[in-house]
Amino acid sequence: MLNKEEKTLGKRQYHIHLSPGDIGEYVLLPGDPARSNRVAEYLDDAVLVAENREHRTFTGYYKGVKISVTSTGMGCPSTAIACEELINIGAKCLVRIGSTAALQEGISIGDLIVSTGSMKNEGTSRFYVPDVFPAVPDFDFTRVIIDTAREMQKDGGYGFFYGINASDDAFYGETPEWIEKLHSLGVLNVEMESSAIYTVCHRRKVRGAMISAVSGNLITGEVIYETENRKLAEGWDKEIKVILEAISRFDRELKGRSNA
Repeated sequence: MLNKEEKTLGKRQYHIHLSPGDIGEYVLLPGDPARSNRVAEYLDDAVLVAENREHRTFTGYYKGVKISVTSTGMGCPSTAIACEELINIGAKCLVRIGSTAALQEGISIGDLIVSTGSMKNEGTSRFYVPDVFPAVPDFDFTRVIIDTAREMQKDGGYGFFYGINASDDAFYGETPEWIEKLHSLGVLNVEMESSAIYTVCHRRKVRGAMISAVSGNLITGEVIYETENRKLAEGWDKEIKVILEAISRFDRELKGRSNA
């Protein structure tokens, strides 16, 4: 009987078209392939190393740390595949970046949100763990992201929040009643990938995290669907700056521990 993990570990990967050595241990995970290009602009010596289906990957450096970015496409199924294959070839820390819709008052377009846990309103994670099993990011890395975002907020001009988010499967299946339920539970925001990332990372014993820029607020009605969302684009740049700096600091922290 075929064991997919054993069959694919340490080899060229079927979906993302990457091999060992192509990526850094830190990998950013936007949904949109075009956002991989956006991240690459902030990396030194960035090189397009692969592009297949929805997965576009660049590898470069930030303050001497080798970092990659691989787009996942929308939703948990393709995201889980990307995570599994990236881990197969050496990824140790996977970080979702991208867009999210706010579910509480006081959160505006372009603000940044760091996830401390994800409500699993999707089917992919059920293949890995029971429904009652939590989906949570790595605590140590998330702590560094929160501290970095707070510090950079002073000059960044963005609102900053952290808390529990929801990962939904159906963008157009979210009824007003469903949105109100999430709001009443105190869920900060909703997106479509983080619960799968946390679940796969837990099972594969690597680190997972998420920082997102707010695209709109489903409670206040501040949404932009038909025109360019400039504040969101500004939020993407802010989250990229925060996460790259957080990775640099976290990498130094890990090396300090190993040398102690």
